[in-house]
Amino acid sequence: MKEITAVNTEQPPVSPPVLRAADNEASGLSTKVNRPRNISIRKDSRSTLWLPLGFGLLFLVIWQLKGFHKLFNLELYQLPIPSAIAKAIQANADLLWNYSLYTGLEMIGGCLIGSAIGLLAAVAASFIPQTGRGAITLLAALNAVPIVALAPVMNNWFGDGVASKIAIVSIMTMATMAVSAYKGLRSVEPAYLELMHAYAAGKYTIFLKLRFKLALPHMFTALKINMATGIIGAIVGEFFISSRGLGFLLSDQIKLGNMPIAWSCIVIAAVLGIVLYYCIQLIERVAIPWHVARRKLH
Repeated sequence: MKEITAVNTEQPPVSPPVLRAADNEASGLSTKVNRPRNISIRKDSRSTLWLPLGFGLLFLVIWQLKGFHKLFNLELYQLPIPSAIAKAIQANADLLWNYSLYTGLEMIGGCLIGSAIGLLAAVAASFIPQTGRGAITLLAALNAVPIVALAPVMNNWFGDGVASKIAIVSIMTMATMAVSAYKGLRSVEPAYLELMHAYAAGKYTIFLKLRFKLALPHMFTALKINMATGIIGAIVGEFFISSRGLGFLLSDQIKLGNMPIAWSCIVIAAVLGIVLYYCIQLIERVAIPWHVARRKLH
């Protein structure tokens, strides 16, 4: 029985070259398996880039050929074609540039201030979860306040300068950051918390090393939303009491019936929002390369 046991349990030694060959073979198989996946990811990234560009180019061609005019029975004074808008931008480049900087200052300043206040509110609410959720809900109610009703009040409080428009954008963006950041700070898996407690980590250490880092994707999402929508608050605020900015110029030129310049303001405002959106996205890629949304791109 002893001899049989020895023969059955004894394993032949495996030499290191065999292990290396097996590892190489496995790695070769994994490379062969992953190679088509990488190619498909590149194709997906190219399609996500070229499809919107192609659609946008087709949209401009149809617009230039007056396709929308025929479809919706519009006249050129109601909807200028892209070439007329481009000529208006070229002819009024200095004025549009100065007004764009003015509106951009209101937008960026309001977004940063509102996002900072919303983040502070979310951090404070995360340390007192019993009452913090209710406070965040009340703060989110600010989104229900119409901008048309908010703009005259802010103009009355802060005057007709930059401060009133910054205040409007701040109120618009505050709730988005507060809700998103609070959700990120509180959505930590229990296993992570148990691990931090096992290392005897304190409340503030857990916040800095765990909660805050896991909430960064939510914060950047809120920033991108704020940058894309903050331009609305700045322009609407300029509709009421202002002597500069894209909103003032848009309202003034619509009253005068100068639609190419009015549409130039709309195009520039849209481009400004898109550029700031992608700036935040670029910062996000640098700040949180470990996020799953970034890893899928590699």
